[in-house]
Amino acid sequence: MLPSQPSRWGRLDLILLSLLFAAIGYLGYRINAGLEYQWNWQLIPQYLVRHDPEAGWVPNLLLQGLLTTIRLSFWSLLLALPFGLLAGLLRTSLHLFNRLVGGTYVTLLRNLPPLVLIFIFYFFISDQILPLFSIGEKIAAAPEWLQRVLELSLAPVDQLEPFLAAVMTLALFEGAYIGEIVRAGINNIESGQWEAARALGMRRWQLLQHIILPQAFQRMIPPLAGQAISTIKDSAIVSVISIQELTFQGMELMAATYLTFEVWITITLLYFLLTYSCSWLSGRLELRLRRA
Repeated sequence: MLPSQPSRWGRLDLILLSLLFAAIGYLGYRINAGLEYQWNWQLIPQYLVRHDPEAGWVPNLLLQGLLTTIRLSFWSLLLALPFGLLAGLLRTSLHLFNRLVGGTYVTLLRNLPPLVLIFIFYFFISDQILPLFSIGEKIAAAPEWLQRVLELSLAPVDQLEPFLAAVMTLALFEGAYIGEIVRAGINNIESGQWEAARALGMRRWQLLQHIILPQAFQRMIPPLAGQAISTIKDSAIVSVISIQELTFQGMELMAATYLTFEVWITITLLYFLLTYSCSWLSGRLELRLRRA
């Protein structure tokens, strides 16, 4: 009976895969016949890359948006990690005041619509905080090589302040979710680990640093990977404040060319490429830590 199981599941997978392709084919037929849509895929490559007489092949609108999404997601997640770690530690603190502060931050940001938070934080940060540092004026007076570095790693000089505001907004939003991941990871460590460390005379911060957090980190990898993927997807929200990431470029391109399905299918594949890469890397990291 057991040897027949793989072949039975193989046939079931084949049937499901056939049904999936049939559904995709039927959807394409309905778009072509029902909407009388004229497909024009040959125009899409030129919006991915273009040939510059001086620089050669350079990214065009869609790849520029993809690169902005990567930068936005990377810096947002990098900044959200310390926010989340601090929130998680506050949530597990022995002091009531610390728990109230961490709980207020997490509860507020997790229970408000992200679009509302984007507008609130974006306009507050860009109108009230960033002007205090005169970032635009300082960068405009900076050497050309520094401006080039900032353009490659962050955003063009004329878009830098809105980009930084978007990064800070996403970091605060994602940090609330990471805080809950950290809290759950710490609370998931067996009580015997805490008691053994206390018996050795360790202070709480030493206990967390050397015993609890290293073990909790391994258990937090899958949810942290999921949050990294969520950060990539949530970055599309900042298109409403004119950050020129992938979704924004897609809307602009669709409005200019009317290639509705071609543009959004291409954008879907680009997002999937990013999210699947994060999922694969997290799986490899988790496997490596288990072997270690």
